[in-house]
Amino acid sequence: MDVELTTLSPRSPRPLEEVHNSPFNKSIPAERQGAENVKAHDNLVDEIQEVPRTPASSASFPAATDAMKRKARIQFATVCWSLCLAGWNDGTTGPLLPRIQAVYNIGFAVVSLIFVFNCVGFVSGAAANIWLTDRLGFGKVMVLGALFQVAGYAIEAPAPPFPVLVLGYTVNGFGLALQNAGANVYVAALKDNASTKLSIMHAVYGTGALCAPLVATQFAQARHWSFHYLVLLSIALSNVALLTAVFRFKDQDTCLAEIGQAPNHEGDVSNKYKQIFGLRAMHLIAFFILLYVGIEVTLGGWIVTYIIQLRGGGPTSGYISSGFFGGLTIGRITLLWVTQKLGDRRAPLIYATLAVCLELVIWLVPSLVGGAVAVSFVGLLLGPIYPVVMHHTSRVLPPWLLTGCIGWIAGFGQAGSAFLPFLTGVLASKVGIKSLQPLLVLMMGFMIFLWVLVPSAPRRFE
Repeated sequence: MDVELTTLSPRSPRPLEEVHNSPFNKSIPAERQGAENVKAHDNLVDEIQEVPRTPASSASFPAATDAMKRKARIQFATVCWSLCLAGWNDGTTGPLLPRIQAVYNIGFAVVSLIFVFNCVGFVSGAAANIWLTDRLGFGKVMVLGALFQVAGYAIEAPAPPFPVLVLGYTVNGFGLALQNAGANVYVAALKDNASTKLSIMHAVYGTGALCAPLVATQFAQARHWSFHYLVLLSIALSNVALLTAVFRFKDQDTCLAEIGQAPNHEGDVSNKYKQIFGLRAMHLIAFFILLYVGIEVTLGGWIVTYIIQLRGGGPTSGYISSGFFGGLTIGRITLLWVTQKLGDRRAPLIYATLAVCLELVIWLVPSLVGGAVAVSFVGLLLGPIYPVVMHHTSRVLPPWLLTGCIGWIAGFGQAGSAFLPFLTGVLASKVGIKSLQPLLVLMMGFMIFLWVLVPSAPRRFE
């Protein structure tokens, strides 16, 4: 059987026994025969050790210089600024909701259309991101997303009729999905301390969400309440300028090469949509992130209305939203070492379970101060989960599909920031804002269930 297998294999060398017993060897002196056997053995070893090399594996790549490291820091700071704008955007709506309801004379269900059409923008952006990135490249898509945000804020700033305001949220959602996906993909692709950098980037998101209610609460009490969108417009314009100047419309591989990192060209990228959407782990993580982001934005937004109506809070209750996002920011930095000790698998389970316990305190203990403090600690516990999940994603999904997968997960997950707040508004219009806490507890429980289903180790990919 061995002889047959050897004969059928076009690359198999001749066995040493055949070389030794060859009639040609018998006709030569022993010294030459020994030399020939040694030569045959060497050839056999060379042939066995021969490994086909791909261009990517054989190409040498220069070590990072000081200039490359400096450019890497500039690139990282730029994507962090984009996430800061995303956080400011998400932290704005909550404090403005009561004023929007009063100005347009609408109830919970109608005002929640803001979240519905924002969700349409997010999902559209997530679906389009894979196609746009393949054809335009990372740099151009990031700038395109930033321009959509500029257009959205320009529509919202003059306090237009409510249908037009909703349109602005749709446009803004599309642009935000493109940038959120691109930023997460880019940082996850970094070879040096990607997990830590993801935590820092999302801490910057939390900083933006922390600052937004402080400013939005002041505008909510002013005559020209919608001028708060001019603040967002100015940040969005600076974002366009930075993305253009730093990435210069280049694709991701080129940008990585500029900081001394070789691109990854592994795997078959044909029919990418089919491969990506055929991954069960990707769908589980996407729905987990959808719930996570939805819980985060719902709590940071509707908690203001909840405190005012059920806990007797005043006009400054918008600052409680800042407390939540402040806890989110602090948690992503201060709990970094705890997260590393617990590991990617256990950390989200423990943090989410403790957050559920605190939500029960907010729900069942009728205390304004106690509820405000508990909200801040919920933010502290929820904070590290998003970057941990993104880092885990980079470990369990195929590396050659990682850009599209993280892009879809981040964009689709961002739709949660619209879907769950809308669901909260619909329930509040039926049974009152008291439905907020039971809904959050239920969604957190389902989020924990989804994480249990997510694989803990990567599959063997062909």
